[in-house]
Amino acid sequence: MQFTGDRLVRLLLIVVAGLSFAMLARSQDRDQGRSMVTTKYGIVAAESPLAAQAGAQILAYGGNAIDAAVATNAVMGVVEPMMNGIGGDLFVIVYDAKTGKLYGLNASGWSPKALTPEFLKSKGITRMPFVGIDSVTVPGVVDGWSKLLTRFGKLNFEQDLAPAIRYAREGFPVPEWDAAYWANAAHFLAENPGTANLYLLNGEAPKVGDVFRNEDLARSLQQIASGGRDAFYKGEISRQILALSKREGGAMTAEDLADFSAEWVEPLSTQYHGWTVYELPPNGQGIAALEMLNLMSQFPLAQYGHNSADALHIMIEAKKLAYADLRRYVGDPRFAKIPVSGLLSDEYARERAKLIDMSHANCDVSAGMPPGGDTTYLTAVDAQGNMVSLIQSNYEEFGSRLVPDGAGFVLQDRGALFNLDPDSPDVLAGHKRPLHTIIPAFMANGDMRIAFGIMGGYNQAQAHAQFVSNVVDFGMNVQAAMEAARFTKMTFTGCDVQMENRIPADVRSALEARGHQIQLRGAYSANMGGGQAVERNFSTGVNFGASDPRKDGEAIPEPLPPLPLALKSSKPRSGSHR
Repeated sequence: MQFTGDRLVRLLLIVVAGLSFAMLARSQDRDQGRSMVTTKYGIVAAESPLAAQAGAQILAYGGNAIDAAVATNAVMGVVEPMMNGIGGDLFVIVYDAKTGKLYGLNASGWSPKALTPEFLKSKGITRMPFVGIDSVTVPGVVDGWSKLLTRFGKLNFEQDLAPAIRYAREGFPVPEWDAAYWANAAHFLAENPGTANLYLLNGEAPKVGDVFRNEDLARSLQQIASGGRDAFYKGEISRQILALSKREGGAMTAEDLADFSAEWVEPLSTQYHGWTVYELPPNGQGIAALEMLNLMSQFPLAQYGHNSADALHIMIEAKKLAYADLRRYVGDPRFAKIPVSGLLSDEYARERAKLIDMSHANCDVSAGMPPGGDTTYLTAVDAQGNMVSLIQSNYEEFGSRLVPDGAGFVLQDRGALFNLDPDSPDVLAGHKRPLHTIIPAFMANGDMRIAFGIMGGYNQAQAHAQFVSNVVDFGMNVQAAMEAARFTKMTFTGCDVQMENRIPADVRSALEARGHQIQLRGAYSANMGGGQAVERNFSTGVNFGASDPRKDGEAIPEPLPPLPLALKSSKPRSGSHR
């Protein structure tokens, strides 16, 4: 067959188009389910699109990342009341772009002064309750918001709380994950008139798409918007809390609330293959994430391959070692001497890493001797490069399961994390903060900064270490690193470990041959927590956002300000080209 010039050209075009399509198809093969959000403006990532959008709108309104974080957190307390709200605690890492400095805020509340082991013993209680009034500690959220806005915010309480007040008053359609959480909690919500009246609709948990309103919470938020932190700790809300405590036989007093103050703290850090990773100091579990990374750095994980049997084995064994130390040493540093520098020292990591046997899982890990003697997470970055890593929680779903009359929120049950062992650093005492599971995180390398966090009780430190490894060892972008299959071990002893079924079967078999007892979970299991991340490249001024598919959330970019009316209504001139 002979080809004329035109036919040959057409044939070549077809071949080129086919090759181009094949190359495009190959280039679009990837392991992550969605792309990062990219913009030179701000980004807010949260587990509720409504909350993230509220924060993004605050940015467009003239607020900065700190304002956006407070606004987003306030909306989260409205739309996901089982996980967080103004009855809970708060931890934050702030990156100030102007100074290039990191600031940590510990807004975890203390126990009532009279809540002691002796007080519980007088009531016949021999172990810390997980729910009820004796699990309640002073909520730290509102004072934390106040300190953030006073030091860094551009707007005020009234402006930043406006979206949350509107959603509480007008209502919002319940999304999928929250409907599932609500349904699981319906049986115990129905047992208490306060929670039943507030959180059930005609005696049932709201279903997907049902509109849920909370006028009581709107009123409480409006009081805070008008009166600041004192409206919560000294005003009508405090009297509602105290009335509940008295009725339930609790120990809370007006002074416990009025005297509470969140604390600015210095973040801890460690080096991991060129990146500096930051966590907040005890009473949180962030130090366990840093110790895990120190142990992991003793091994060439990048050579082993992502989620290979060797890499996972090392991370699981590192988790056990770090968490044994967490349980033994970490509590409120005002009450116990915590060997922070020893736990994070290179020497200690080298010695502890020798306990990792590559061929066998360790089912009985004990604490070492260091030298030197649920939840919601959100993150925000603005166009100037200010970044916020914020985490907040009631602890268990619906916290203590107690609602102050007319207040519109549950009180947290963080006191459940105390114990009554007099030799423990976390033994109950008055005006003491319990060991906390919720931890924000941050990492930096050169011009790159990443604010991130992953929820889920004691899942958090181990999930942080896996996220860091995904970025650093395996070159993933923040969205891929957040989506990647994870493991979690929620217990402190034994060889049990949970894994998502996306981890290959042959890898799981190799791990079981080493003694790991794998509990298989779904592809994107809620047991692995859910996270968010924002990243900024300071050399280009570009921001990136990621949101975990294990939650309902999104990373939402800051919208452009509304265009001037004249520009919006303008039309092309006759004969112009467009």
